[in-house]
Formats: sequence, C-alpha cells, structure tokens
Amino acid sequence: MRKQHGLSVQRGRLSGADDTVARDLGWFSIALGAAELMQPRAVGRMVGMPRSGPLLCLYGLREIAAGLGILTARDPAPWLWARVGGDMLDIATLLPGMLGRRRGRTFLALLAVAGVTAADVLCAQSLDARSRHRGPRFDYTDRIGIRRPDVTARAAPRDVTAPDDARPAVRA
Repeated sequence: MRKQHGLSVQRGRLSGADDTVARDLGWFSIALGAAELMQPRAVGRMVGMPRSGPLLCLYGLREIAAGLGILTARDPAPWLWARVGGDMLDIATLLPGMLGRRRGRTFLALLAVAGVTAADVLCAQSLDARSRHRGPRFDYTDRIGIRRPDVTARAAPRDVTAPDDARPAVRA
C-alpha cells in the first residue's frame, strides 16, 4: 500500500474518509435489507405499517442490491445515488402512515430515513466531487479523427453518387 495525496491506494481503489462512510452505508443497506427480507411483518410493525409485509420484502431486495453495489463497485457514487432514490421511495411509502393510529412510530421511522438520506446525499456528493476533481474518466485527446467541426462532419454528404453496381436496375 502506498500513499498519494493523503489517501492510501489499495487494489486500484482509493481509500479515504468518503470511502469509509460509503462502505459503512453499504453494510447498513445489506443489514437493513436482510431484516426487511427475513422479518417483513416485524419491520412493518416497528415502523407503524403492519400490513406492508410483501412490499417490505421487495424493498429488502432493493437495499441488498444497493449495498452489494456500494461494496463491490470501483465507484460507489452511482450506487449511493440509487440509495437516495430508494430513500425517497421509503419516505413516500411512510407518509400515508402518518394518518394512521401508529403515527408516532411512523414519525420516528421518517426521522430515521431522513437522517440516512442526508448521509447518503452528502457521501454521494463528496464522491462525485472527488471523481470530477480527478478529471475525465476517458481521455481521447490522442485519437485521430475528422478534423472538421461537428456540424460539417455530420452534414449531409454532397455530390455522392452510388457506384453502378449499387444502383437499382430500372426497367424501361
């Protein structure tokens, strides 16, 4: 392991504070997904939505997929943004529960989801900023190609005639 600019490089992936938070969020996502998948009724009762078992199973699969993506991807930022989208879906699912009898539990669940959403957004933004700072992902400046502006390169061809072999036979 060698040091570069205050970050340690290990197996082609930078390991800094942002990656530690992303890794922790990935493990949290897997743990939450496993709980939702294995005990959907208990999780539903805990958040004030006791009849949402099948839906929580699907949400558990989503959480596990996002967690595995965060832990295995070279760039976890897109997977963190996927978690943010899932958090928005969780909030939208919990909001109707505020009208029910168990609104206290639902309110606490909304607060918890809002806190995790904030962590997801901050971590994803930080990782996005770091990857933008590193420069473009692919550099094509050494490639050769058409040396004209895009407009002329994409314009309709002029004075193009098909060879005699390619012209359709016209019977007179």
